[in-house]
Amino acid sequence: MKIFITQLRTHRKAKLTSALLVVTLAFAGAAGFCYGNERIGADTPWTTYEAEAMKTNGVVLGPKYAAHLVETESSGQQCVKLTEVGGGVEFAAAAEANALVVRFSLPDSDDGVGVESSLALLINGQEVRTLALTSHYSRIYGAYPFFNTPAAGIPRNFYDEIRVKDLSITKGDVIRLQKNTADGHYCILDLVDLEKVPAPLAAPANALSVLDYGAGGKGVTDDTAALKSCLTEALKQGRTVWVPAGEYKLTGDIVLPSAASIQGAGMWHTTFVGDAALYGQADRRVRFKLAGKNIHLADFAISGKLNYRNDDEPNDGVVGAVCSDSTVARIWIEHTKTGAWIYNGTRLRLEGCRFRNLLADGVNLCTGCNGIVVENCSTRGTGDDCFAIWPTVSDQGYVQDARPGNNVIRHCTGQLPFLANGGAVYGGQNNCIEDCLFTDITTACGILLSTTFPTADEARKIDNNFSGTTVVRNCELVRCGGDDHDWSWRAALQLCVDRKSISGILLSHITIRDSLSDGLSVVAPGSTKVGATLSEVRLEQVTILNSGIGAPDRHALWIRQDAVGNLTVVDSNIPSIQNDSAKFGIRQ
Repeated sequence: MKIFITQLRTHRKAKLTSALLVVTLAFAGAAGFCYGNERIGADTPWTTYEAEAMKTNGVVLGPKYAAHLVETESSGQQCVKLTEVGGGVEFAAAAEANALVVRFSLPDSDDGVGVESSLALLINGQEVRTLALTSHYSRIYGAYPFFNTPAAGIPRNFYDEIRVKDLSITKGDVIRLQKNTADGHYCILDLVDLEKVPAPLAAPANALSVLDYGAGGKGVTDDTAALKSCLTEALKQGRTVWVPAGEYKLTGDIVLPSAASIQGAGMWHTTFVGDAALYGQADRRVRFKLAGKNIHLADFAISGKLNYRNDDEPNDGVVGAVCSDSTVARIWIEHTKTGAWIYNGTRLRLEGCRFRNLLADGVNLCTGCNGIVVENCSTRGTGDDCFAIWPTVSDQGYVQDARPGNNVIRHCTGQLPFLANGGAVYGGQNNCIEDCLFTDITTACGILLSTTFPTADEARKIDNNFSGTTVVRNCELVRCGGDDHDWSWRAALQLCVDRKSISGILLSHITIRDSLSDGLSVVAPGSTKVGATLSEVRLEQVTILNSGIGAPDRHALWIRQDAVGNLTVVDSNIPSIQNDSAKFGIRQ
């Protein structure tokens, strides 16, 4: 039996400790904050087992690479379909574990509400759990920003995930997931994560418990008022809010002023859950809003109840709103619109977070962000960019005096969005993506540098276009470069010169493998619209291996006919270069 083991550390545009992370961040330009080392991607504690590599009496699907197919949205573009009672997959655990995550796909109902089904979880032949599954939070249709109506066609977001804890799995145990009910619904399995989850954390010294302020912690009663009361008292006394293991239903915003701290017992143990009956109201969702200085969130999960996308509604999850000198550490967020949406934020650190099954971006550093570090975070199943730096001036107001920039996305892993890119930079000065891993980005680019979105306001004399040096360094892109809903096939790494020119790009120590389309491309729709050009771009030690596995006649490096400008290639392994522009030069 073959096992694939992966050690992996949304709105469009670590070791667990009981102590809160308090950091002081200093930035002195690109060279001072952006550095590289040999480890690629996030440092994660789980092991991934691919369904197609398991023993099965189901049907292995794929690989396929076209848009709007469940195979294309699958890891490695393969999955297993179970249709009959008794159908299942099984594999041997490579290490001890007590928790698992299953990535699955069910059909939708005719009205788009979804269907219910289940899987039996067996360990060494003994059934230990029934996993209740639903497609209520998956499948959307039509053109962006999408609908929940199957009749609109063009489906996407095929998958959801379920997480299960308090299991007992030893090395060598045989894990089986089996369809035991004749409900008429197939179940498609993509992968299983096994993890050894640490015990719940102990309460920090001198903390106030939400249980002492009326919280139930069972996911039944509304604990919003209790959390707010505890937070108010903790701020008065200069103490931390402690949220023990349990489920806490929230039905309104938790606004965090300066010096607020909330500590949970761990992302597998403390969960804030939304109310499905109220989640259609944008102001009744689970939203932690950072609105001050020296704010700290750590060690809990957010489980929203959102199953549609509306860009006119505010984001839930974690929202940074004119905040600074704060940390968000080891937070698991799913079924919200975005994971973390930051605007007018400075000197923040997001570390060790997991963003899963969202309707939009995993992390978006939006208007007015400066000096933010996103590190050791992972995304899977986002509905827009996994990680984005988007210095627009059109959302939430623009209040920073300093020009947006000096932001770093470091040691992060992005996987399997059902729209957009892995890592994306849309402007700003001296931003950096480094030491990152992007895999199975089949809807667009693994990494995109682009001027597609407006980042200027002439009336206020603001221009947040690319400046200084934008660095992409020590990154690996595997099976990226898919069919974008607006742009057709994109490269695994693309420079898109659209509304504005782009200058000052360093692409260093990058490996691109098995790209679905071109490995790296330069496209410039703006050359005919606004005369936009590309300049001062350097590729050094860039390796591109096996391009075009999903689309024919593709190249390792492609310069489209509309590109204007130049780039320099140094000490790189790029087996095929196709320059279709008479106005673009390649220096080697």
